[in-house]
Amino acid sequence: MRTEPINAKAYYYLKDIMKKIYSLLLVLGAVSYSGCTDLTEGIYGQQVADEFYATDAGINATLASLYNEVRGDWNGKGIAGADRGWYDLNETSTDEMMVPTRSDGAWDDNGIWRAMYTHTWTGSQEFIGNTWNWLYRSIFKSNQAVALLENANASQARISEARVLRAYFYYMLMDGWGDIPFYTENNVTVDQIPQTPRAEVFQWIVTELEENVDNLPAQKGGEFYGRFNKWAGYALLAKLYLNAEVYTGTPRWQEAIAASDKIINEGGFSLVQTLYDNAGEEAIFGDRLPDEEVILSVFVDGTTAPRNIIGIRTLANSHANALFGFSGWNGATAHQDFVNKYSDADKRKAQWLVGPQPGNVSYNLEVSSLTAAGVTDGARNTKFLPVPPYDGETTSNDFPVFRYADVLLTKAEALLRSGGSEAEARALVDQVRNRAGLNNFTGTMTLQEIYDERGRELTWEGHRRQDMIRFGTFTAARAFKSASSATYRLFPIPADAIANNPTLTQNPGY
Repeated sequence: MRTEPINAKAYYYLKDIMKKIYSLLLVLGAVSYSGCTDLTEGIYGQQVADEFYATDAGINATLASLYNEVRGDWNGKGIAGADRGWYDLNETSTDEMMVPTRSDGAWDDNGIWRAMYTHTWTGSQEFIGNTWNWLYRSIFKSNQAVALLENANASQARISEARVLRAYFYYMLMDGWGDIPFYTENNVTVDQIPQTPRAEVFQWIVTELEENVDNLPAQKGGEFYGRFNKWAGYALLAKLYLNAEVYTGTPRWQEAIAASDKIINEGGFSLVQTLYDNAGEEAIFGDRLPDEEVILSVFVDGTTAPRNIIGIRTLANSHANALFGFSGWNGATAHQDFVNKYSDADKRKAQWLVGPQPGNVSYNLEVSSLTAAGVTDGARNTKFLPVPPYDGETTSNDFPVFRYADVLLTKAEALLRSGGSEAEARALVDQVRNRAGLNNFTGTMTLQEIYDERGRELTWEGHRRQDMIRFGTFTAARAFKSASSATYRLFPIPADAIANNPTLTQNPGY
């Protein structure tokens, strides 16, 4: 049974505020993304617009419009909403998630899920186009938000928040596609946006973050629950520096350590001990995520700000019905090779369900086929076990973008890669292991162990593709998948994007 969070009153007050903001966005939607950026037209003069966007209501509406993009929904919008978007690009292409076609024909979908797992996708892949369009819509709205707030002389903290959000969207584009169309003002047509080298976009993101992160409040939770604060900005910087060698050819391990240290030494974070029981504020995964560990959350509410379908998508039909009163989708699972990375003593293994379950279902650990898997093949993951309000198409689980455990493992990896203290790296990893009920690591800490620990700790949170590319395992052969070429370390630019901007150069191999 779910217990009430200690600060439930404050949390539900926040939810009420968010409901009002999202309701306002429904009214503003036609203005905020109609393609018109001239706010001097009609009955609203520039002065009136500036005055509005300098008010708390105007600032909140502007920023909420961007967070509305971060949050998930259908058609591939958002970090972890409905399927066929950014989340699936970064999960179903890895070894920790697969959506096999079932023996009853379910999840065939013309082979799109199999193509992701086997690295045989093309520029017409639906997930790729969805994500590209979502991110560039978010860039457009971010440019608009920055301009509105700057013209209205809004506080520097709010302007910086909009700029950091824009940098975050560009980070995801640069990570997925490499050389990308890049612009920071909405005064150019699509066919005139220049394609900028990945290394240059990387440096722009770093500079933008370094100039703005310290302007963000250090406050955790409250009105900053689900928003970029100073610590979320440093977590994004740490991610950039950790992957700098992939992006630019030049490692930035010391910078990754420094960004991690800002969070470790000044942020006041800790590892929450309760993992998967969804017992309210003290559990890592559930409705509201704990401020002690989760540095940046995606706010989700099944009624007003949907949706998170990760838990629904993994459970079998009758199993979900027995638990929640609606059918599961019987889709996503993981190959047994990944599940077997967890020892029996590891508390995190409990997130993988195998054997008899409510609803007269029994899951087999082994996935027998990618093209005709049994309907109960594969362990099912309960990290995002549905929390109410929910129905058959949405749950209210908030989603963790950055967590303190990730920061500890980031610093440990950067220490080893830079020739730093192995003992210090081992102590950082042991914090994560101990929380999982494991003893301190014995022997010499290695990069392989950190790689495996990242997989065990962060599974199904959207980090695996990036980690596999950095460790050189992404294109390697694995169960049901042959070795793929380096081409697949980047996604292809969608055909529609090239048709609209013929100056773009497709990524090599596509």
